[in-house]
Amino acid sequence: MARFTAHREVAAPADVVWELVTDWSRHGDWIPLTTMSVERDTGGVGTRFTGRSGVGRLAFDDPMEVTSWEPPTPTRAGTAAIDHRGSLVLGHGEVQVVPLPGDRCRLRWTEDISLVNRQLSRVITLPIAVGGRLAFGSTLKKVAAEAEARSSR
Repeated sequence: MARFTAHREVAAPADVVWELVTDWSRHGDWIPLTTMSVERDTGGVGTRFTGRSGVGRLAFDDPMEVTSWEPPTPTRAGTAAIDHRGSLVLGHGEVQVVPLPGDRCRLRWTEDISLVNRQLSRVITLPIAVGGRLAFGSTLKKVAAEAEARSSR
């Protein structure tokens, strides 16, 4: 299983960042070569969505479901857990938004993922972990920029 974490401090309130980062339909705006579709939006636990990543015949679906949902308050971190339930990618993700003083917050995304093909998964665990951390770091940078622009209006 590949584990990686990306984090970023954001100059925006936790509730603004939470609203943005848990808008699953928007993730394709920040993740390269990915389109999103939301199959069921409960506003929390039970929401199901699919990311389709790649190009042409090299694209794959990554269906996910929100399994835990606790929005942030001014004094407590918010956390959403997501399970990957596909025929290629399995695992667990967690997004956390921690309020900080001065209308700032810390955004953290952690993934524990593996491929259904265990032999292939073992071979590419390190590249997935390194690539995932870099890709999610870039994604969080884009989310932060949008959140900061929203909160400065």
